[in-house]
Amino acid sequence: MTGSAPAEAAVDRATRLAQELREREVDVLLVETPINLRYLTGFTGSHGLALLSGDQADGSRLGPHRFLTDFRYATQSGEQVPDAFEREIVAGELLDAAAGSLPGSRGRLGFDEASLSVARHRKLVGLLPEGWQLVPCAGAVERLRAVKEPGEIGLIRAACELADEALKAVLEAGVVGRSERDVAIELELRMRRLGAEAASFPSIVAAGPHAALPHAEPRDLPIPPDVLLTIDWGALSDGYCSDCTRTFATGEAIGVEARGIYALVLRAQEQGLAAVKAGPSGREVDAVAREVIDQAGQGEHFGHGLGHGVGMDIHEAPRLSRTAGEEPLLAGNVVSVEPGVYLPGDLGVRIEDLVVVEEGGCEILTSLPKSLTVVD
Repeated sequence: MTGSAPAEAAVDRATRLAQELREREVDVLLVETPINLRYLTGFTGSHGLALLSGDQADGSRLGPHRFLTDFRYATQSGEQVPDAFEREIVAGELLDAAAGSLPGSRGRLGFDEASLSVARHRKLVGLLPEGWQLVPCAGAVERLRAVKEPGEIGLIRAACELADEALKAVLEAGVVGRSERDVAIELELRMRRLGAEAASFPSIVAAGPHAALPHAEPRDLPIPPDVLLTIDWGALSDGYCSDCTRTFATGEAIGVEARGIYALVLRAQEQGLAAVKAGPSGREVDAVAREVIDQAGQGEHFGHGLGHGVGMDIHEAPRLSRTAGEEPLLAGNVVSVEPGVYLPGDLGVRIEDLVVVEEGGCEILTSLPKSLTVVD
């Protein structure tokens, strides 16, 4: 299954999810979001639906796992969806067919209240057979996705390597004097030419005061010499994302303040990386890097979280932030570590790596150097 989960991995994920559904007392889980479908079944099309059967107390299930799509994906689903799923090609609405095919006379149907619209929820209530009830079940699949398997980590590592290679080529060609937008477009084109499906998010290229906007949009304005230049970019490759940020100098004459802020953010990022390991919560790791910036008197200029999970989606669990829960980081989580300091009207610095959480520390997947580098 090119570009999707191998059949064995999909079957294993469905099996683990069935066990979690038992703990939630859910008989069947409705899965519609494309990323979750791809994760559980390997299906990369745009129109599909799965019904995952949960384990019963005696180890049985009310029925088999099922996958539904329309005639456009009959061949594709046959190639990608493993035999552990009964496949059905539906002529009408998938939701109608799913409700009509629920096994047994009664049960509890889990749904993701974070993604199912009010209109579709209302429709599903009307479609359910008598004896079946809807049960909110947000996060069931995402909880599995948060801990990456070795194969997934390999795909994320490859996406990081591809993105790093693309940026190196862009920098070698020169950026000073070109517009931010032109550099962003070239970066995304180079990633595509190296094999990426797409950029994992719209690339940020922001020079000078514009970099004080954490989510700055590239402008049709030239990148001037002797300023700080922030580039935040990533590749989507084989279904998995990368995410990295580097801040460069476009000349030696960037000034003492800019150098001091850069050194501060780098120190905070290094401390944050040193704190990442299985065991602490995302809130605790965020606090380590944040304290460095707070003690330097720049706390009000670091307003976002330290990082977030990255995988099939560019933002997923877990989070490293002041508002994160108390759940510990787990070995196999993949998270960004990206402190920043943003001085409105003046400059911005962000330094970000993508890392795999391990028992005693972390593995850094992004490879570009972090010492302040001057680019032409």
